[in-house]
Amino acid sequence: MPTLGGKILSIFLYMIPWADCLIFGNHLFIKYPFTQIIQIPAIPIIIIERSIPFGSLLLFLAIFIGLVKNNKVSYFLRFNGLQAILINIFVIIMGFIFQIIFSPFGNSLLIRTFSSTLLISLFSIIVYCIWSCSQGNEPNLPGISQATKMQL
Repeated sequence: MPTLGGKILSIFLYMIPWADCLIFGNHLFIKYPFTQIIQIPAIPIIIIERSIPFGSLLLFLAIFIGLVKNNKVSYFLRFNGLQAILINIFVIIMGFIFQIIFSPFGNSLLIRTFSSTLLISLFSIIVYCIWSCSQGNEPNLPGISQATKMQL
């Protein structure tokens, strides 16, 4: 059974992909200002990433080397750290796809729909992971959890 500190740190780890996927909701935050409240949990990560030069890279390396590859840390923390990193890599790849493939379409309805769907999907995944961590369970995401377990 994970400790309370382990649960809180695991929940904090899932704020990293959440901070990176907020860019997909820019038009939602403008059209519906009340939705900006979902940005609040990501503020500490955004501050860390923007205040330190190469903050995103340093945060990734700190979590990967200091947490995931450290056998002295509990399996629960290592699992959630690596799973959060894998979700974040997916978010970064989707951001590149949106910039490269969908940028010629501008701000069309199709692009806004795709980005809104992606934001809501990622929000659901993050909420599930947070809920599961708060219960002391490992979040089971098909594909991602199996890849995480193979790496650990």
